[in-house]
Amino acid sequence: MSSCYITRRETFNAAHKLCREDWSEEKNEEVFGKCSNKNWHGHNFTIYVTVKGIPNPETGFIIHLSDLSDILNQKVIEPIDHKNLNIDVDFMKGIMPSIENLIIEIWKQIEDSIVDKGGELVKIKLIETNNNFVEYYGGKEPY
Repeated sequence: MSSCYITRRETFNAAHKLCREDWSEEKNEEVFGKCSNKNWHGHNFTIYVTVKGIPNPETGFIIHLSDLSDILNQKVIEPIDHKNLNIDVDFMKGIMPSIENLIIEIWKQIEDSIVDKGGELVKIKLIETNNNFVEYYGGKEPY
């Protein structure tokens, strides 16, 4: 039987500031623009998590979507939603909270739990704004 892909969508809100403490305010503004605002800024994020696998012959599922939802809520949404990525999120401590770094750290948080449920995490898409999003394939090339 061939593999299938299933995707779950979730949303969360979070604030952050892009800055380097070792740079001046002027240098941070030059590099990061208004994303370096000293009073922070926030986004309404949408995340899509895609899992690959062969459907279980008994259930027809690659992974039960309620299990995938539980993983995302426990490992991503609860730790991040309505939090400051720079200050409040343990798995982002010491990491520049760009959308690129955030998606990599989210992958690390959920991959093992998805494997434990019989799926293979193949892609995360994280939308930061209507115009900006990033896709991550766990360090593997998608094509």
